[in-house]
Amino acid sequence: MATVALTSNLIWGTSSDPGHALQFLVSRYKFTTTPFFLKKWSGSRGGFSSNRRFQVFCQYKNEEIQIRRCSPFLESSLLSGNGTAASDQWKAVPDIWRSSAEKYGDRVALVDPYHDPPSSMTYNQLEQEIMDFSEGLRVIGVKPDEKVALFADNSCRWLVADQGIMATGAINVVRGSRSSVEELLQIYNHSESTALVVDSPELFNRISEVFRSNAVMRFVILLWGNKSSLPSEGVEGIPVFSHKEIINLGRESRKAMFDSNDAGKLYKYEAINSDDIATLVYTSGTTGNPKGVMLTHRNLLHQIHNLWDIVPAAVGDRFLSMLPPWHAYERACEYFTFTHGVEQVYTTVRNLKDDLRQYQPNYVISVPLVYETLYSGIQKQISTGSTARKFIALTFIRISMAYMEFKRIYEGIYLTKSQKQPSYVSSLLDWLWARIMGAILWPLHLLAKILVYRKIHAAIGISKAGISGGGSLPPYVDKFFEAIGVKVQNGYGLTESSPVVSARRPTCNVLGSVGHPIRHTEFKVIDPETGEVLPPGTKGIVKLRGPQVMKGYFKNPEATKQVLDEDGWLNTGDIGWIASHHSIGRSRHCGGVIVLDGRAKDTIVLSTGENVEPVELEEAALRSSLIQQIVVIGQDKRRLGAIIVPNKEEALILAKALSIIDVNATEISNEKLKALLYEELRRWTSECSFQIGPILVVDDPFTIDSGLMTPTMKIRRDRVVTLLEEQINELYK
Repeated sequence: MATVALTSNLIWGTSSDPGHALQFLVSRYKFTTTPFFLKKWSGSRGGFSSNRRFQVFCQYKNEEIQIRRCSPFLESSLLSGNGTAASDQWKAVPDIWRSSAEKYGDRVALVDPYHDPPSSMTYNQLEQEIMDFSEGLRVIGVKPDEKVALFADNSCRWLVADQGIMATGAINVVRGSRSSVEELLQIYNHSESTALVVDSPELFNRISEVFRSNAVMRFVILLWGNKSSLPSEGVEGIPVFSHKEIINLGRESRKAMFDSNDAGKLYKYEAINSDDIATLVYTSGTTGNPKGVMLTHRNLLHQIHNLWDIVPAAVGDRFLSMLPPWHAYERACEYFTFTHGVEQVYTTVRNLKDDLRQYQPNYVISVPLVYETLYSGIQKQISTGSTARKFIALTFIRISMAYMEFKRIYEGIYLTKSQKQPSYVSSLLDWLWARIMGAILWPLHLLAKILVYRKIHAAIGISKAGISGGGSLPPYVDKFFEAIGVKVQNGYGLTESSPVVSARRPTCNVLGSVGHPIRHTEFKVIDPETGEVLPPGTKGIVKLRGPQVMKGYFKNPEATKQVLDEDGWLNTGDIGWIASHHSIGRSRHCGGVIVLDGRAKDTIVLSTGENVEPVELEEAALRSSLIQQIVVIGQDKRRLGAIIVPNKEEALILAKALSIIDVNATEISNEKLKALLYEELRRWTSECSFQIGPILVVDDPFTIDSGLMTPTMKIRRDRVVTLLEEQINELYK
């Protein structure tokens, strides 16, 4: 049996295979001369098996003490044991788990029914699992400020891994499993990640060949599934751990530390600082490669402290979670909700409909597409009923929409762009008329709630509110849910701001807006050409400032300077305006709400929350001789579309060559022209990340003289979209 002596490091080895010894940083084990037995390190697939024994003993020598970092409130005992004052305030994101465990203890924190095995954890269990995972990472050598890539989807183990990495003072680099192999590799290498936490064997098998050739991985942790599903050639020479193995390593290390009087002499623990980077979140769909947004603990703690004004969660409330957790929106909301004793249920798009009915959540936090889908499902259900039922339901909905319109007027939350305050007399008459009409319609609205809306509520749950973010909520969806009595609150944010900067409050749900700024957040609207601050009601570029604004883009100071000035103002790239303050009138409670009217930069945000860079598609499409000019559209829509100025001469030639039209024809019909253009788009954009759906064909080219092109011959996208707004709306009907 091999015997391995330790100084400040712990060596695992066997007499039969000394070449595969793996060196770990010492955790807080009890050091004695009595042998104790641990599992075998496997050189081929990594991890441990129980068929071989190791003898380990320690000879502590007076060497340089190593520095470790920890979350000061979560693991305060580590700091107090090293002569460092422990904090009773949250300084780092993982600090929230100790507070939640103390307050909510044996309450169920999360339910994850669709993974194998299905999981359910109380707040006490969740806190312990996070600390065990964190300590397990320290055991296998994760150091403060190192980058650890976390490529996984929404699950309870994602949360444990995310918080476990943060609690060591390391920085996690997050992305989902649906990203391309090339994108994941680029993010891994650009972030200087040293190790990989991966969702499943399927994902690792997909990326392993490329990663082994082009990236350095010190180890791999598999959150779900079995290591036996990994190919030997994919992990040869790379230690691979299962989630359970990391938890067990951490648990044993923590137990040994508490039993030991000497283990603490090897390490000095420092507290994570609030300004330390907690995570790198790479933007999607931007020009060139994605940019790594550096978010600090302070950035994320701002969200945790200030989202209650938007979502007044109570102990025992149930939340349904379905968004990718690496998206800053879902992530910040999860952190926040767990500080209020909620029960979070993980679901999927496929299971959403059933889970809404089964779990009857108080809140759903999602993107506009989810609410559009629910709307479409309800409309489809109504349309499949008998003629009489359909007529009754649609009539009641129209009545309720009219009632809510009048209600918004007399409550003073009817959004208007007017800078001028109305007169007292006109405001009074407006209010009286709205009250009278509301009183007339109210009994019918009440009857509709009993006969129609009650069944809809039972089907979709959402007893308190649906929170929508990641894109603009279509007005027809917004008004529909308002009419049937399901509160939907629209919000606004960016990855660069952690992300939430404004949202509609439950008590001031101004339709058409993204609500008031959240606490400690400032907004201003500037003229895009002069940079002057514009008055309320005037459209311009939206800028914001607050504690949630990022530290900058990782290794990209030039890009940082472009969006973040010396005074801390973040250029959002969005066009919008701030509602004027009126003391009377139908918009008297709307003052200060933010209204967005599109994006100044080219990036398109679909209603799914996905960001699309249209330049890639446009450049590809312009390779076709049939396409003279093209503008890709789709802001806040379910799918992309395009406005095309065709080259009719080339189209005519091609149509004749393909015998689509007679050889003597002098023109081509609009339908046949569209068919040719669709075929050309499919041909030239097939390798792009996104595809174009409906197209709008226009005859007149965009020119400098018409104001639709800049002097440098670039199409003014916003002006084209504004000019053709009606046709675009018809295109998407």
